[in-house]
Amino acid sequence: MAEVITMPRLSDTMTEGKVSKWHKKVGDAVKEGDILAEIETDKAVQDFESEINGTLLYIGVEESGQAPVDSVLAVIGKEGEDISALIGGGAKSEEKKVEEEHKTENQSTAVENNEESVSTDIPEGVEVITMPRLSDTMTEGKVAKWQKNVGDAVKEGDILAEIETDKAVQDFESEFDGTLLYQGVGEGDAAEVDKILAIIGPAGTDVSGIVSGGGKKAAAPITEAKAETKTEEKQESAPVAASSTGDRVAISPLAKKIAQDKGIDFSGIKGSGENGRIVKKDVENYQPSAQPAAAASAPKAAPAQPSVAFTPGEDSETPNSQMRNVIAKRLAESKFTAPHYYLTVEINMDKAIEARKEMNSVPDTKVSFNDMVIKAVAVALRKHPQVNSSWAGDKIVHHGNINVGVAVAVPDGLVVPVLKNTDYMNYNEISAAVKDMAGRAKTKALKANEMEGSTFSVSNLGMFGIETFTSIINQPNSAILSVGAIIEKPIVKNGQIVVGNTMKLSLACDHRVIDGATGAQFLQTLRTYLESPLTLLLG
Repeated sequence: MAEVITMPRLSDTMTEGKVSKWHKKVGDAVKEGDILAEIETDKAVQDFESEINGTLLYIGVEESGQAPVDSVLAVIGKEGEDISALIGGGAKSEEKKVEEEHKTENQSTAVENNEESVSTDIPEGVEVITMPRLSDTMTEGKVAKWQKNVGDAVKEGDILAEIETDKAVQDFESEFDGTLLYQGVGEGDAAEVDKILAIIGPAGTDVSGIVSGGGKKAAAPITEAKAETKTEEKQESAPVAASSTGDRVAISPLAKKIAQDKGIDFSGIKGSGENGRIVKKDVENYQPSAQPAAAASAPKAAPAQPSVAFTPGEDSETPNSQMRNVIAKRLAESKFTAPHYYLTVEINMDKAIEARKEMNSVPDTKVSFNDMVIKAVAVALRKHPQVNSSWAGDKIVHHGNINVGVAVAVPDGLVVPVLKNTDYMNYNEISAAVKDMAGRAKTKALKANEMEGSTFSVSNLGMFGIETFTSIINQPNSAILSVGAIIEKPIVKNGQIVVGNTMKLSLACDHRVIDGATGAQFLQTLRTYLESPLTLLLG
């Protein structure tokens, strides 16, 4: 039976896509992994590959045409199959409507910009670089450090600046060759996403008109999109060379997204596509081998917590970092919008201590109690999917994956690296991943996608001797587990007072999603797993 292929949403902000080029025409045979078309989004041009086998029976959007996300892009089925019921003439009329609206919009834009056309024209060879959106929650970025000064020569791939987002500091590379003509944001200053960050072009070019116009021009996004297209085409045209250098990996956008969602390092995947290109089925069939061992390599030494000078009788000030500002905003929103309540349980850790001692007697194994808690949490979430859910206004989203976020303290505050599909990870994989990401978090080397997508969070202050505490929920999660220290104290066992080891867990819940009984049942299951570690094998 024929299948309708719709315009994909290739980025979080994408509302419509433009077909830059069709790689198949009506009547051509199509195999899974074949590139159907090049789709231009609001950010870049990406290859769009087929997920099914068959014949291309219908094209809903012609080359250079645009269509909203989820509208009919193509139909694939058996050769000669009747697809009139699938397209029904609606696709064409909708496409026409979109084109007319787009045409009208372009005409009105041209009229609005007519008065300032002189000041906003971009000289040939000049490229306007805007503040990039480096994470889903980023609304503005702060330039932590400029790596190039005005007048410096810039090559494609050179680091222009270090951009501090709400989650980390990331290197921002140039996609163009030229001279740095203008810096739109001073070092240490912040600017909203899409504001002018820099201008690159031939040395001596006058860019005052662009600066005075605020960079708001019709030609700039197209120019940047073409530049990104050029970069991607360059990457795709030489996949063998890219793989050999290790700098870039030839992988389709869909395969890359699946790999990121599953927490898979795709640099180690062997591609079966054209010229060794990694496609969807390569990621889905990938079986990790010694990957965790490599991830367990010793992280770089974390910089010391910046000390605050104390002078008797004198106040001092520390400017807030971008991370600190966003943490304050997010935690306040969580605390005052989500009705928190707390459940506390005390766990007997005697058997967990014995189990950990046995596991760590195996060569090259180093499992912490925190690793054991994370594993127990992931398996318990399978049995209690309501706890692995999020509030979404008029509905509750029950997540299909279990992604546990692990709170890590850094000098500027707190970040939450995410272990994707934690319930499928063993102790060694959890241990290696936590050590790797915690080490990189403290050196601000985590990538944005490594801190997104959590469905539940764990915060552990036991190493500081804190016996019990409560945490603020890391939204959009509906719960966070606070883990205290293991304390040796008298306990009652079989009617006798003996010395035992206990640990307190506190669960903060969003009452809009998790009722008290549901939270209590989750903690009961978690308690069973930690007090009898062998039961995890049955989870």
